[in-house]
Amino acid sequence: MRERSATIYVLQMKSQEMETIALFLTQLTICLIVSSFTVAIILTIKKVFRNQLSAKWQYNIWLFMLLAMLLPFSPSHLLDFGEKFITLDWDQREDINTTSMHSEDERLQENENWIQDFTISVNRRAPETLNIIIGSIWIAGTLVSTILVSMAWFHLRKIKRSVSILNNKEYMKIFEQSKQTLNISRQLIVGESQLITSPMTFGLFKTYVVLPSHFDEYLSRRDIYYIFLHELNHYKSKDILSNYCMIFFQTLYWFNPLVWYAFKQMRLDREIACDIAVLKSVGHVRYSDYGKTILHFMDQSSKRNSVQFVTELNGSKKQLKKRIEKIASFNGEPKLLQLKSIAVSILVGAIILCQVPFISAMTIDENQYHFENKQTEYIDLENYFTGYRGSFVLYDSQARQFKIYNKELSTTRISPDSTYKIYSALLGLEANVISPNDTFIKWDGTKYSYNAWNQNQDLSTAMANSVNWYFQTIDREVQQDVIQAFIEQIDYGNQNLSSRSEPFWLESSLKISPVEQVKLLDAFYNNRHGFIEENIQTVKSAIKLEEKEGVSLYGKTGTGKVNGKNINGWFIGFVETKNNTYFFATNIQRDDNTLGSTAAAITLSILNDFGIYK
Repeated sequence: MRERSATIYVLQMKSQEMETIALFLTQLTICLIVSSFTVAIILTIKKVFRNQLSAKWQYNIWLFMLLAMLLPFSPSHLLDFGEKFITLDWDQREDINTTSMHSEDERLQENENWIQDFTISVNRRAPETLNIIIGSIWIAGTLVSTILVSMAWFHLRKIKRSVSILNNKEYMKIFEQSKQTLNISRQLIVGESQLITSPMTFGLFKTYVVLPSHFDEYLSRRDIYYIFLHELNHYKSKDILSNYCMIFFQTLYWFNPLVWYAFKQMRLDREIACDIAVLKSVGHVRYSDYGKTILHFMDQSSKRNSVQFVTELNGSKKQLKKRIEKIASFNGEPKLLQLKSIAVSILVGAIILCQVPFISAMTIDENQYHFENKQTEYIDLENYFTGYRGSFVLYDSQARQFKIYNKELSTTRISPDSTYKIYSALLGLEANVISPNDTFIKWDGTKYSYNAWNQNQDLSTAMANSVNWYFQTIDREVQQDVIQAFIEQIDYGNQNLSSRSEPFWLESSLKISPVEQVKLLDAFYNNRHGFIEENIQTVKSAIKLEEKEGVSLYGKTGTGKVNGKNINGWFIGFVETKNNTYFFATNIQRDDNTLGSTAAAITLSILNDFGIYK
């Protein structure tokens, strides 16, 4: 049992590997588009409405960027825990299963005329190489960014250890006065350190306000008061938290230069907003004094070693110049400006939220069918699928109940391979390429590996021998736009006909899940799409496999072969009794030796044990 579970686990990992890479690259693309669009929108809004935004809101609208960058990582659905399994005596069932499987293999050999593994190999180069390279580059960049952030964090710890508590009563009195001005009651740690050249504030839970050592040698008491007001405004505005958010997103979005530029502008706008908040506190006559206080640190800006986790009074010379210009030109902000700022910010928020439908559409996995049905019973049939990753879906039309083995795989879309030929035949009849009275198509002389293909065909022989060229002829005669309309009408899987190199139904773009196969068979059987009834009956006759004691079995196998290896096996169909009809779909997957006939043997074994078809 352990060996079997390990085998299935390995198969699941291999089959999901490429899907994971594809989903990762899709996520990366979404991140790039969303972040670039958001930065462009914010920069445009800031430029167009620069006179309608206060200094505080010039900074606040950047917070929408953090929200937008979080959107691609938002969960698309709630997790669903647990499955309902029926209770079975598996010691007894395993014996039944082994015997039943052998008998079904013998029956298939006896009836090889109606169950054939005719297929052709799709030769495909490994497209994952480029994907892996791109993914590796992103991981490498993220690791480098993480290392740089870690170095900054260790440097911050070193600064924290070097802090000596400020005990000067006069300076502490100025600090408490600054807190009262801003209505801050929480206890903060005030100190000085010889490792810094500019005042800074850091610490989410235990906040430090730190000044350079010997600051009192070149700063007046008024300068110190302004510095405390500046750093406490950072604390009050929760700029330390926004710093952590910027570091996090810059690590994830390191590949987008627009994000780097945006965060640089965001930090500048944050400092300007803090400067303006200080000016509002000190009064108009002291604006120039505050500007001179900042200029004390101009000489230090050229040899500045920025610490990412802190807010600093200092900055680059270019940034300090812009801040001084803003301070010099500040004449107060009328109340109307605040209302305008809020209105502009609402506009930015609305535009950013408009990306949600786009993100939702991009993140939808077209290879996963979302199935919900209260009349569904999830059952454990693992013993039937020894060595395979497989799924079985059964629909009892009278009870209107589904029985499903392997919930995940039952809704995973995969290539239909030759099972699509049921609907190809129906389309050919509806489009008058063939008719119920004349399904003959002449062989063009092309030699194939199977002798049964190298002759003229009608629908019955083409279906029995799974003759690809017969159904490809129908495809060519009908043309792709008509086929597209047809599969949309019947809601066939992912409805993707984009393949150009192979038939779209043969290990290519068109994919469908086992649950969808069953639902589609039910719709086909009951002609819910309103096709010509005679055409429905013609296809039913072509897929009829055998009849015993008034019970008829209809079905079609499919085998997917890639690079010479049979990796995908299908058997779908229905059992028609006097009082009921049961629809089924079985899919098995493995790296090799996975055949439609094997899927059929598994199906017949299950149907036999369930007492549906013996």
